[in-house]
Amino acid sequence: MKTPLLPLLGLFAPLAFATGAQPALTIYNQNFAVVRDQIALDLKLGENQVVFDEATMQVEPDSVILRDPAGNPLQILEQSYRNDPVSQSLLLSLFEGQEIDFFVAEVNKPDRVVRGKIIRSGYVAHNSLAMQRYGNQYAMTQMAMSSPGGAGEPIIQVDGKIQFGLPGKPVFPSLGDDTILKPRLSWVINSPKPLKTDAELGYITRGMTWEASYNVVAPEKGNDLDIVGWVTMDNQTGRDFVDAKIKLMAGEVNKVPVFDGYINYGSSISTPTAFESIPRPTVTEKAFDEYHLYSLERPATLRDRETKQVEFIRASGVKSEVIYVYDGAVIDWNRWRGYNRSSLRQNEEFGSDSKNRVSVMREFKNTKENGLGIPLPKGRVRFYRADGKQLEFTGENVIDHTPKDETVRVYTGDAFDLVGERKRTNFKVDRSNNWSDESFEITLRNRKTEPVTIRVVEHLLRWNNWDITDKSMPFKKLNSDEIEFLVELKPDEERKITYTVHYSW
Repeated sequence: MKTPLLPLLGLFAPLAFATGAQPALTIYNQNFAVVRDQIALDLKLGENQVVFDEATMQVEPDSVILRDPAGNPLQILEQSYRNDPVSQSLLLSLFEGQEIDFFVAEVNKPDRVVRGKIIRSGYVAHNSLAMQRYGNQYAMTQMAMSSPGGAGEPIIQVDGKIQFGLPGKPVFPSLGDDTILKPRLSWVINSPKPLKTDAELGYITRGMTWEASYNVVAPEKGNDLDIVGWVTMDNQTGRDFVDAKIKLMAGEVNKVPVFDGYINYGSSISTPTAFESIPRPTVTEKAFDEYHLYSLERPATLRDRETKQVEFIRASGVKSEVIYVYDGAVIDWNRWRGYNRSSLRQNEEFGSDSKNRVSVMREFKNTKENGLGIPLPKGRVRFYRADGKQLEFTGENVIDHTPKDETVRVYTGDAFDLVGERKRTNFKVDRSNNWSDESFEITLRNRKTEPVTIRVVEHLLRWNNWDITDKSMPFKKLNSDEIEFLVELKPDEERKITYTVHYSW
C-alpha cells in the first residue's frame, strides 16, 4: 500500500526545529495574552525552513513577529501556522479511497481485524481565519457537520457494504516524519550569510485571561480591615508555560473582537487566616501608557487548562467605615420610556413609588497611609466578619479599576434592623405660571442596640430649576439633582424628615 506522504511534506528539507527558552507572558483581562519566546536560530546561507512547534492552539497568525534583538535583519519569505495536530479524523482523511485495518473487540466474541475502505473520512479541517471572522457561527457549522449523518460522519465500505461510522478501531500505517503533534509555526527565511542568533518570537493568543479578587476580613468588633488580593490566571490556550515570566495588564485595552464565544472562569473563596507583614511583595505594579502593569516577582508555571492564583496584595489594619444609605425612591424607567421631561415634571405619579430597605456600604481609602496606595484592578470583593474564631460571609460585590488615593465604596447588602419609609404628602402644579411643588415625609427607625447615622438620598428629577423651600433639617447638595440628609439615630429611635421642593420652568 502506498502511504500518502505528499500532503505532509514541507517545501524544503531538512527542517530546522527551533526550541524556545524561558517564555514570557503579558496576560490581559480580556481573554487574550501576548506570548514572547526566545528561539535559537542556526541559519545557513540562502533559504532556510525553521519550525517552532511550541505555539498555542489559539494564535492570531497575523500578529506573529519574529525578529533578532541584535539588529540582524531576517528576510522572511513565508510564514505558516498549522493547527491540525494528528487526530483520528485527520488520519482517516489522509487515507480516503484506500483500505486500512479496523480492530474489532466485541463482548463474548473473539477479537478480530476487518478490512475496510474509507469512502469518506468525515474530517472537518480547522480554519483559524474562519473562526476569527465568524466565531460561534463557524463552530456551530462544524458541530452540525460532525453530527450523525452529517457531512462529518465517516462512511466505510466493508465486504462490499457501505456503513456510517467506523466498524472498529482504525489501525494506520506510518506517515513519515512530518506529522505534527502540536500546533506549529514555520518560516522560510532567506539569510545573506550564515547566522547564529537568539531571535525573539512574539504573538497574540486567545484563550488566556486573568481577574482580581479580594478577601476582606473585619474583626468581631470594629471596622479595621485585613485585605488579601489575589490574581487568578486561567490558561485555555492548548500550551503549557513552564517557569514563565508573567505580567498582568489592567485596564480597558481596545481590541477588535475576533471570537464571540465565551468561557466561564470560576472564582474560588480563599479565606485568609493570618495577616503578618511580608518583606517582599509577590507582585509589583507600575503605570504603563494608559494602563497599569503588574509583574509577578518569581517565574510561575501555568499549564494548559489550569487555573492558578497568586497573592498580589496583603494589608492589615485598613481603616474603613460602614455607611448606611436610604435611597427610598423607586423609579421604573421602563414605565416612563417615551416620556419627555416636560411631561414628567407635571405627572403626579412620577417618583411616588418607594422601598423600605436601608443599604449597607463599606468604604475605605486606597492610600499609602491606610495600608494600600496601589492601583486596584477591577474584581470581586468578598467580605467576612469574625465570629469568635470563625469567619462568616457578609456580602460581596465588584469594584471597578480604582486608582491610588481614591475611595472604594462597595454595596454589601441591606440592613436587617434599619427601616426607612418614604411617602409623598403633597403635589401641586400650576401650568399657567410654570411651577410645581412636591413634599415628602421620610421616616427612619433604628432597631439596633447601637446608634447609627443614615444618609438619606433624594433625587430631584422633575426639572433642572429647583429650590428647597421648606425642610425639617439641613441637607447637603450632592450634584445638580441630588440632596442628602444625615440622620443620627439612637438605639430604638424613630425620626421623621420632611421637605418641600419647588420646581420652575
